[in-house]
Amino acid sequence: MFEATKVGRTVDKESFKTQQEALRTQLLEVQRELLQTDIPVIVLISGVEGAGKGEVVNRLNEWLDARGVRTFAFWDETDEERQRPRYWRFWNAIPGRGKLAILFGGWYQAPLEQRFRELCKDAELDAELNRIVDFERMLINDGALIVKFWFHLSEQDQKTRLRELSRDDRSRWKMLPKKGRFHEHYQEYEHVAERIIRHTDRGISPWYLIEAQDRRYRDLTVGKTLLHAVKTRLSQPPATEAPPTPGHLELPDGPSARITLLDQLDLSLSLDRETYKSELRALQQALNELAWEAYNKKRSLVLVFEGVDAGGKGGAIRRFTNAIDARLYRAIPVAAPTDEEQAYHYLWRFWRHIPRAGYITIYDRSWYGRVLVERVEGFATEAEWRRAYAEINQFEAQLAESGTILLKFWLQVSQEEQLRRFKDREQVPYKRFKITDEDWRNREKWPQYKAAVNEMVVHTSTEYAAWTLVEGDDKPYARIKVLRTLRDTLKAALAREPDGAGNRLIQRDEKQE
Repeated sequence: MFEATKVGRTVDKESFKTQQEALRTQLLEVQRELLQTDIPVIVLISGVEGAGKGEVVNRLNEWLDARGVRTFAFWDETDEERQRPRYWRFWNAIPGRGKLAILFGGWYQAPLEQRFRELCKDAELDAELNRIVDFERMLINDGALIVKFWFHLSEQDQKTRLRELSRDDRSRWKMLPKKGRFHEHYQEYEHVAERIIRHTDRGISPWYLIEAQDRRYRDLTVGKTLLHAVKTRLSQPPATEAPPTPGHLELPDGPSARITLLDQLDLSLSLDRETYKSELRALQQALNELAWEAYNKKRSLVLVFEGVDAGGKGGAIRRFTNAIDARLYRAIPVAAPTDEEQAYHYLWRFWRHIPRAGYITIYDRSWYGRVLVERVEGFATEAEWRRAYAEINQFEAQLAESGTILLKFWLQVSQEEQLRRFKDREQVPYKRFKITDEDWRNREKWPQYKAAVNEMVVHTSTEYAAWTLVEGDDKPYARIKVLRTLRDTLKAALAREPDGAGNRLIQRDEKQE
């Protein structure tokens, strides 16, 4: 694979000077054009040590308008990053639409180093690479352009380059002990790199192998490749690669038409006042203790509350938050995305609120808007909401694998009870803010929403993130069911250690070398 990067291509000084001037002009022009689009550009920089990756990035920042470029180096994990799923740091580095970000190593660096250091096996590496392929596909399907560069040197050239760097006072800070010895394990490193590149080299996100022996050739090749990639993307729609997605659940006609999981709920269930008060006190006391236990054990908690309008989400959330210390949780009310949020993939605004280890985030509506309101109201295309099932499952799997405890509630009421609550909200002054024209319009699409909820539960109720359907016509009953589910799930989760499935490959060293 790497033979083409060891043939000795060079560019003389005069030719470089001439080509650089023209290339810089074209890059600035295409960058200005990019700003008027909804295309985020992600440039991944990787390769063997000593190949000049830092020099290339500095050159790109010199050629481009730095105000539209952000550069990220993933050397060490901060405390903020360590206490969240690994991909949290990458979601924070993804550029907005029309912007460009340069990532050193990106999501490839940790798998590469872990396998090279024999801290994981090939099967574990391949599992992580599959996740990377899914991640890149998701970003590209949303309109992103990903340009991946691998810089390579021959074994002898790398040895010479590393020796030069060790003698250069300006570059000596780069020469950590492990990097200075990389040439001693050149073949092993090259073997791992080839496995990674072959596995993740896809038509929608190909790798560009760059010969790095001659600095002028290297820099010009990168600049021209980036220019061509962006111009091509600007001139035509993105080449998408759809993953296998679950099919549409066609419901039959006839007497049993449109029967869904929600129709199986017994909405007549209720609790008497005394039983409610007694259970509420006991459950809130238990939840207070469990919240502190989770804090001490560094286990974060994510709660998702979805349901029909006036289904009782706010009341259930308040009964939980009244039980725990306000310093431990954060409640996120989710409405239509802001202009800033629309500049990113729809999951970005939810990733950014994932809590640190030991803390709690409560989502009052969530990422499921993509397969509910956006689907029914036509704010998302059919292709977008169909692939969202797989994207959401992957997102929630990463939460669970990192040790996060995830609970999802759907609160359901009958149409008659919803109408009664709507009218009550109109009559009570302090409740009027809860009722809007949109709520009334949504009632007209009750069958469509019911079918969408049914598909959502079928496709996204997983072993690691199951849905709890709550019978909500009687508010006391619904609140107690939510709190009881929270107590039982928390108690069970805290009694066992997280399996760390998502961290088996990516060892989070206490101290980076």
